[in-house]
Amino acid sequence: MTRATAVRAVLAVAVLLASVFITLTMSPRLGLDLQGGTRIVLQARDTATVEADRETTDRTLEVLRQRIDSLGVSEPTLTRSGEDRIIVELPDVQDPRQAAEVIGRTAQLTFHAVEGEGTDQSEEKTPAPESTTDPESTTEPAPDTDTDPGSDRLTLPDEQGRLLALGEPRLSGAGVEDATAAFDAQGGAGWTVSLEFRKGAGQDWKKLTGEAACHPAGDDRRRVAIVLDEKVISSPQVDPSVGCRAGLPSGATQITGSFSADEARDLALLIKGGALPVPVEIVEQRTVGPTLGAAAIDASAQAALIGAAATALFITVVYRLFGALAAVALGAYGVISYAALVALGVTLTLPGLAGFVLAIGMAVDANVLVFERAREECADRPTRSLRSALTTGFRKAWSAVADSNATTLIAAGLLFFLGSGPVKGFGVTLAIGVVASMFSALVIARALTEIAANSRFVSDFRGVNGIARPGAVRTWLVRKDPKLFRKSARWLVVSAALVVVAVAGIVVRGVELGVEFTGGRLVEYSTSRPVDVETARDSIAAAGFGDAEVTTAGDGDLSVRTGKLDNDGEHALRAALAEEGGETTKVRDELIGPSLGDELRRNALIALGVAVAVQLAYLAVRFRWTFAVASVVAMVHDVILVVGAFAWLGRPVDGIFLAALLTVIGYSVNDSVVVFDRVRELWGANRRTPLDTIARRAVLQTVPRTVNTGMGALFILAALAVLGGDSLADFALALLIGIVVGTWSSVFTAVPGALALERSAKAPPPPAPGKGKGTPRGKARAARRDPLDNGARV
Repeated sequence: MTRATAVRAVLAVAVLLASVFITLTMSPRLGLDLQGGTRIVLQARDTATVEADRETTDRTLEVLRQRIDSLGVSEPTLTRSGEDRIIVELPDVQDPRQAAEVIGRTAQLTFHAVEGEGTDQSEEKTPAPESTTDPESTTEPAPDTDTDPGSDRLTLPDEQGRLLALGEPRLSGAGVEDATAAFDAQGGAGWTVSLEFRKGAGQDWKKLTGEAACHPAGDDRRRVAIVLDEKVISSPQVDPSVGCRAGLPSGATQITGSFSADEARDLALLIKGGALPVPVEIVEQRTVGPTLGAAAIDASAQAALIGAAATALFITVVYRLFGALAAVALGAYGVISYAALVALGVTLTLPGLAGFVLAIGMAVDANVLVFERAREECADRPTRSLRSALTTGFRKAWSAVADSNATTLIAAGLLFFLGSGPVKGFGVTLAIGVVASMFSALVIARALTEIAANSRFVSDFRGVNGIARPGAVRTWLVRKDPKLFRKSARWLVVSAALVVVAVAGIVVRGVELGVEFTGGRLVEYSTSRPVDVETARDSIAAAGFGDAEVTTAGDGDLSVRTGKLDNDGEHALRAALAEEGGETTKVRDELIGPSLGDELRRNALIALGVAVAVQLAYLAVRFRWTFAVASVVAMVHDVILVVGAFAWLGRPVDGIFLAALLTVIGYSVNDSVVVFDRVRELWGANRRTPLDTIARRAVLQTVPRTVNTGMGALFILAALAVLGGDSLADFALALLIGIVVGTWSSVFTAVPGALALERSAKAPPPPAPGKGKGTPRGKARAARRDPLDNGARV
């Protein structure tokens, strides 16, 4: 065993042990679409006096956090998105009406005089005298309240939980100019909160504190209560140095106490936030039932196991022992990528889960590239050692591995930066999967195969290792040697005809945009009794929702799509369905405001445009411009065919479809990169050979790789399409179509396109491998020397 192999083996064992430890000791962070709950996106709006910028949105967020906490929701999450949006995630909340009502109110900050210690009015109530009225009377007693009828007086607990009797509001939050937290080092007061009031409000504050100062120190009546949404956030005593009726001027007000830095900042933020509230509008609301998330996890796990097992069996059959070792590395990849997701705290969403499963099928790509290269080396020089052929295979495959993974990373980055909501999670898991797959292929699989290659048994029995003999597909293709590009224009005609068919579907059938892009509401219900679509439509229409579209979804579920529908309307719609279907459970609920729908639709088009531009720029740097343009034309061809197929099939186009489409772009370019990388290599080594001959040889040499890697992804996607249910079926279908047309276009669209462009190009052929600009001939020859060849000759 060489030192390099030993280092790879030790590194692989260390990473695997760490990954297993993380997997066993840490739990994944599930998104709401997997664990169930409600996700609300709020848009802050400008007012006549306040602009909804980053600062005011942060203040609004803190006010909303206090309100959400008062609902008793378990582990709610509130984050700011961009400059003026707030994302609220409420786990396990299936009926968001109360939360939406609480969130929608404008913050109310008031200042009150404390009239003394409060009492629990329910304890003071005396038993009512026996009623002399008719015992069947339905009159009920008035409910208990903590306010005096006809007044704005309140009885609320202070910060320590003691009840205080508060007077009427003397000052509102609109009068607060500023509230800042500062550390008073000179006075020794520690962290304090300074208040400044506007001109008129400053006089009201001075009068309020002057009246409180007339009571003795320590008396509750010497306190002033600051109340936000009927909750006391601070009730400081007026300092003993302040005289009766003198009061505190606006700029000299400081709230002191045993504050920590965070407590002081939070208090200042709440006071200032209450002073500068901005109205918020619900632009997106999604509710997922816990059963749907659990079913999606189970389905994805089954698809991953079945697809991974099929992929492992396939590469074992094709590459024998080395294929089995690659299957072991594939299992290690699954553990490493899962541990990375958990360790980084990535929120695992439904598209993210699909990305994790899909990456398993794509993880064999690098292994296939290396093994096919090693097979070529063994075929060219049958007497060379197995270890030497394998090492050369890794070296020569590196360029194609790096470029193909780079294009996939570009697609993942675009998903993260340009996607919305759960689609970002798909980009993260896809990127982590790409990095983990490269580690498993270039470190784990290489260490395993190099150790096996050193075995005399594996070297002597050439039919066992799987790379010492060429594959059956390649042998057949080389023997037949089909003249694929003798008339290359005919392939472009076929591709153009397919595009015409796809565009006809888009024009004739139209693209059915999901509610995410059009705005509106989509709710999926499960009923205890079967209800057919016509009966459900009649029941909903009788309840006043005549414009609702009703379709079937899943196993007998009903999907209802409407335009504008608030939470009360949704409750009434569910009640109408319950009359026919018995107990009715909401499985999924998506509400998208019209402004957000327009924005998401616009962002989707921007994402596709940026994807095309970025991939073109990368390919132009790495390859000739003719190859780059041909690859991008093939990529656009694939996008049009996938969209056209969905138009003909009447399937919805939504955010998850966009994720699939961007993945298809990465996959399409990936295939083209492998082909053109081989064209560049062969053309540089045979500069006088006609380009169409070079292209034919390159295609025939790379077809096994293209087919074998495509099969790995197809196994996974077929399992997802069958087992994933409605949530993942469209995603898997889009990728299945994309992989098939991407495999076609990389050979029969990109290559003929490049040949057509090269006929008009004036650029010379690429330099021979190792003979780059300024590279001495001797060094070039040395660079091509086998790493295990010491140069000695007899």
